[in-house]
Amino acid sequence: MIFAHRGSSEAFSELTRAAYVQALLDGADGVECDVQLTRDGHLVLHHDAQLGRTSNGNGPVSQHTLAQLRALDFTSWKGVPIPSSHGSADEQLLTLDELLDLLEAAGRSIGLAVETKHPSPFGHGLEEAVLVLLMRRGWDPETGWLGNIKVSIMSFHPDGVRYLLQSVSPRHVCQLVADTTVSTVRHSMRVGPAAAMVYRAGMRLVVPPAVPIIAHGEVELAGPGIQFVRDHLHEVINWRANGSVLRVWTVDSFVDTHLCLAIGVQQITTNVPADVLRWVGEATDGTATTESTAASCHPAMEPTAASGRHAPVRAKSRGPRVAGNPLYA
Repeated sequence: MIFAHRGSSEAFSELTRAAYVQALLDGADGVECDVQLTRDGHLVLHHDAQLGRTSNGNGPVSQHTLAQLRALDFTSWKGVPIPSSHGSADEQLLTLDELLDLLEAAGRSIGLAVETKHPSPFGHGLEEAVLVLLMRRGWDPETGWLGNIKVSIMSFHPDGVRYLLQSVSPRHVCQLVADTTVSTVRHSMRVGPAAAMVYRAGMRLVVPPAVPIIAHGEVELAGPGIQFVRDHLHEVINWRANGSVLRVWTVDSFVDTHLCLAIGVQQITTNVPADVLRWVGEATDGTATTESTAASCHPAMEPTAASGRHAPVRAKSRGPRVAGNPLYA
């Protein structure tokens, strides 16, 4: 499966109606979104805890009402005009409810990966709000289906994942994982280097490791970032061998796409779904050699002296199409 990361977010402003309309037009098998709770209890699609990077607002999302957020501009920062077919300017901010409406109207089966954003001032009230909304609309947490939408829920925070597992099948819960560095904290929390060092130290103390949840099989969906895959290739291959479904993010290049194919990744999250669909299609049609491409982009994929084969690759990736942020991405 190919998941559109925050919609087709290379083309249009992330997490907006336009980005999701484009993702459907691009033929994405699924879409991914980040959710935050507003002051008045609405689930809105927004990545950062703070306004500012992708709007003309400021301050925490959690301290704004939905009406206040509706009054903000979430598209001008991208510098891309919005076609009338992709919604008007005042329709671009979406609630999770509205995204579900959009996907229900798609006329085909489609995946939805919902990420709960932590740290949240609402704690596990964020996960609970997602579950309540989905259940109200008729979601089956055992099968994962809500009409034509196959829903999974994910988080970087292991406690959030374990909270979800109390009522959702492990088949539909994804533990996201990435190495925590000063750089990833700066990127995800939009802070300077000094603040990032403090945040990173605090996170290492209060956020339990995510990898054991995957390694111990508590969830079936494993969500490593593409850099984590590169840095821990054999570990990720072992997860796959032990039955995990790999959902890798954010895969935006030809080389990374073919690395994912070579190790049997089942789900790819990308900002450029149309491109990745084309690259995967070329590989499965036999017009590209998956193993040789992967070998050229990762030293661990070089042939062994004894066999001349690419050691980590158990079989060539010629199977189904594949449909995948730092710490709190």
